[in-house]
Amino acid sequence: MQLNTYLHFEDNCREAFEFYRSVFGGEFSWMATFADGPDDMPSVPDHEKDRIMHVSLNVGDSVLMGSDTTSLFGPPPNVGNNYSVSISADSREATDRLFAALSEGGNVAMQPADMFWGAYFGMCTDKFGINWMLSHDAQGA
Repeated sequence: MQLNTYLHFEDNCREAFEFYRSVFGGEFSWMATFADGPDDMPSVPDHEKDRIMHVSLNVGDSVLMGSDTTSLFGPPPNVGNNYSVSISADSREATDRLFAALSEGGNVAMQPADMFWGAYFGMCTDKFGINWMLSHDAQGA
């Protein structure tokens, strides 16, 4: 299992991650905009299509990840809650077990399910207000 940090931005994720890359070095292991999303993803407004849907930057043994928000998926983030702790679990079963425990007494944003990028993924906020993203890389299984 690995814990990583996931940062949320309103519309300056690309600028922030270019800065983080200049600080930590390395290359992005993945970067995609909302325009790059799958055909069955709800269409975002034209002025938001160039926002970052996901970016990953390896930093040592960890991965710093991030995305912009879009009006389609909720309000913009507020400083102080604009992050999630991301858990890469060893199995679907571990993902489900951790998700059930972390979401108990909290709020479920997205039940774990198979995603277009090949992961089994879910999101919740625990009873203490901490945002969690849980995933298992089904392609690596």
